[in-house]
Amino acid sequence: MQDGDESRSKHDEFQQLQSRLLSLWQSFDATIDSDCDILVVPSLSLDRGELLKVEGCIHYEERLLCSLMRLSNPRTRLIYVTSVPLAPISIEYYLQLLPGIPFSHARERLLLFSTDDYSLQPLSQKILDRPRLLERIKQSLRPDRSVMICYNSTAVERDLALKLDVPLYALDPDLLYWGTKAGSRQIFAECGLPYPDGSQLVFNDRDLAQEAANLWARQPHLLRLVVKLNEGFSGEGNAILDLRPLGQPTSHPDRVRAISDAFPKLSFQGANETWTNFQTKIGHLGAIVEAFIEGENKQSPSVQGCITPLGTVEILSTHDQILGGPDGQIFLGCQFPAAAAYRRQLQDLGLTIGKNLAAKGAIERFGVDFMAVESPDGNWDLQAIEINLRKGGTTHPFMTLKLLTNGDYQLDDGLFYSQQGQPKYYFASDNLHKPQYRGLLPNDLMDIIAHHRLHFDSSTETGTVFHLLGCLSEFGKVGLTSIGNSLAEAQEIYRKVEEVLDRETQLINTKSSLPISWKCR
Repeated sequence: MQDGDESRSKHDEFQQLQSRLLSLWQSFDATIDSDCDILVVPSLSLDRGELLKVEGCIHYEERLLCSLMRLSNPRTRLIYVTSVPLAPISIEYYLQLLPGIPFSHARERLLLFSTDDYSLQPLSQKILDRPRLLERIKQSLRPDRSVMICYNSTAVERDLALKLDVPLYALDPDLLYWGTKAGSRQIFAECGLPYPDGSQLVFNDRDLAQEAANLWARQPHLLRLVVKLNEGFSGEGNAILDLRPLGQPTSHPDRVRAISDAFPKLSFQGANETWTNFQTKIGHLGAIVEAFIEGENKQSPSVQGCITPLGTVEILSTHDQILGGPDGQIFLGCQFPAAAAYRRQLQDLGLTIGKNLAAKGAIERFGVDFMAVESPDGNWDLQAIEINLRKGGTTHPFMTLKLLTNGDYQLDDGLFYSQQGQPKYYFASDNLHKPQYRGLLPNDLMDIIAHHRLHFDSSTETGTVFHLLGCLSEFGKVGLTSIGNSLAEAQEIYRKVEEVLDRETQLINTKSSLPISWKCR
């Protein structure tokens, strides 16, 4: 069979497999009587070079452990696969959060598998490379009652779904272009949304310099440009080009030359990035250049939505993102909900984009990032930045809130209400990250949580839920979602957690006679 025929055959086979989602959807989406097997494959099927910029990236497979709370449905079974074995205390921690379900009952309905492979190869590929493991996973699933979910969907996840004969509740990999930087810009144009002036997709630095010079000529007042790898994520693939030191070249060739000479001096957002390495990635992934949005008072909000297998579009949440890095491009965390001044506008824009994506055949979660700049009259100007067709940094905090409280998001005011009618807010981060936390085991964290009453309290539905426990000992890094009855309360709960962890680690380090470097090995 020729490559083209084989590709078409696989496409048709996958579409036939996906048609099962329609009959499974009602059970999978049920909040009480769900009766299905959920296979969670949290593979970060992303560019390896970009993944290397994220410390402890292999442990980011733990971000979807909030899915364990689906076991609150007494007939749901969940199969969770990871690259390396999960610490038993991490599993116990999540299962003990389940409201109204005995721990033992939930644990019996949870199966854990591991490839025992620490490499940066995508988890989905690791599973495909282990036929015996693949068969064990397949045997654990009920035929015609199973759905596979993942972090992001690529051809590898499609191949895995076909091998397991399990429909994939995720984006068809044939549609991945719409989640790239260039694809996002095309959808913004189709939807008539405001977005920054920028370029088409290019694959070498010569063309990139030409596009940047054209943009500068169109907008000579620009102070900075953003160079973006087409498939970068969390801001790690962005670099800032400061135009101010370049003067005001009067001709196009002079602008191109000045920009080309400035490329090695780009301000890279990812750790340890170099122009030589970035240049190689441009050839591999492609890149665009955009106008940098300036503003004295600006925010980076986002809207999250979901497209069901039935083709309906639902808005799930809005957030204000917390950004860091040299030029404020790196995603660190988020707070829910987004500011009242623009959250309803975010919902409307998200719905417009969701309908466009649904018409293209997309399903499951999508997120849209914006920049919001306050004008002198107090209004906010929203500019669409990019579309994420995967689970992202704002997915698991909202899933945690939703599954813990079984509440609902209301479009009327953009707030989330518990079953008791109490509005809920949270402040979340994947990146509470300090050198003194290194050497702190998950068990140590549990001791600290219990002693200082920092855990989530199901009676008040406030407190903190932790994740990324596997990152803690080696990297001094942990994730948390602090939930409160107001945004100020959620922020205060988060602040208290950080304060306690700082105090406890400083106390232990001071008392110990061993040097920090020895203790952290």
